Amino acid sequence: MSYVLGQINAAHREINSYPVSSGEGRSLLIRRSYDAAIEDVWDACTHPSRISRWLAPVRGDFRVGGAFEVEGNASGRVLRCERPRLLKVTWDYGPVTATEVEVRLSGDSRGGTVFELRHASSAELVAELVRTEGLAGAVRNGAGWDLVLLGLDLFLHDDLDRAAWRDTPQVREFTLHSYRAWGDASRAAWGVSADDMATVVESAVRHVARSPEGGGR
Repeated sequence: MSYVLGQINAAHREINSYPVSSGEGRSLLIRRSYDAAIEDVWDACTHPSRISRWLAPVRGDFRVGGAFEVEGNASGRVLRCERPRLLKVTWDYGPVTATEVEVRLSGDSRGGTVFELRHASSAELVAELVRTEGLAGAVRNGAGWDLVLLGLDLFLHDDLDRAAWRDTPQVREFTLHSYRAWGDASRAAWGVSADDMATVVESAVRHVARSPEGGGR
């Protein structure tokens, strides 16, 4: 099995109902394991100097209640921080697009770490995104987070800067497979026919194939 397919198959993906602070919501969830100790994974996710190597530069107040900003992506506030198991933040793309991201870590039997990321939005926001973007929005969002978790894996094993791998052919291939994997998860969650979801996914795949940057968050 190729490295790319191994990374795709390493993750469990699902979309389901999940409450947010404002009430009823919907979320995407990714669960996978890393061959690294839980403290190392926690530090990679909470120290600004390390986050910048696999995600993006981040600045702000990283205490509970503090505000932060991820360069070129999102801003938010720290809701919970329970070392080394739980980190929960708001993940805001603007004044009307507040969402929540929760990361849970647990040890596995081999000394590695089970990493679970959940990105949740209000039911109203999800309905609006589906209305304006269709289910392709859910596919792209999931693929974006897949790329983030791939970057974390590369960083934990090789200490690579994200600029060294972001535009490689392997990342482009990974993105194409990720769209298809999230298409399967979206179809199961939304009750869409296989033919309709295939149309959504293949449209997204053609966009990535044309893009010099290969898609992603």
